Amino acid sequence: MRIELKKSEKGLTQIILALFFVVSFVSCSNNLVYNQYVPIEKGAWHKDSIINFKVSSTDTISKNNLYVTLRNNKEYEFSNLFLIVGIKFPNNYQIVDTLEYEMTTPDGRFLGSGMTDIKENKLEYKTNVTFSMTGDYNVSVQQAMRRTRDIDGLTHLNGITDVGLQIEKLN
Repeated sequence: MRIELKKSEKGLTQIILALFFVVSFVSCSNNLVYNQYVPIEKGAWHKDSIINFKVSSTDTISKNNLYVTLRNNKEYEFSNLFLIVGIKFPNNYQIVDTLEYEMTTPDGRFLGSGMTDIKENKLEYKTNVTFSMTGDYNVSVQQAMRRTRDIDGLTHLNGITDVGLQIEKLN
């Protein structure tokens, strides 16, 4: 016995499946505390351009993981990425880290997710972080790339289209 669906039934089935996937996706990301992207003008990140994120926290108990998220396209010409990332606490205490991330596999394929020329990367920054005081935390991200044997950094880092910050609460 073969069951055939009418056009209206097929449409309803597709809508139900789409809603199922949306609900599944939202329920999987319920630990997401903060997720913000800033676009990079013309996909060329200037060395003096500091991307800032303001995170307000009232939860002084929960542990969180912090990630620098970014999108790059095929114009990105390096296998790694150096960033200077800082956190300024509500009491003006500040932590600054210089970080290096791998951006390609050894054979030159871009890491990250995405089916198109744009890859999205979720780079681990800090784990098991507790925001110990209430108030505004300011997170800054700056590129610190330079060519081998060059003293000065790159004026423009091509191929980075968006820079973001993601904070996830641990269970």
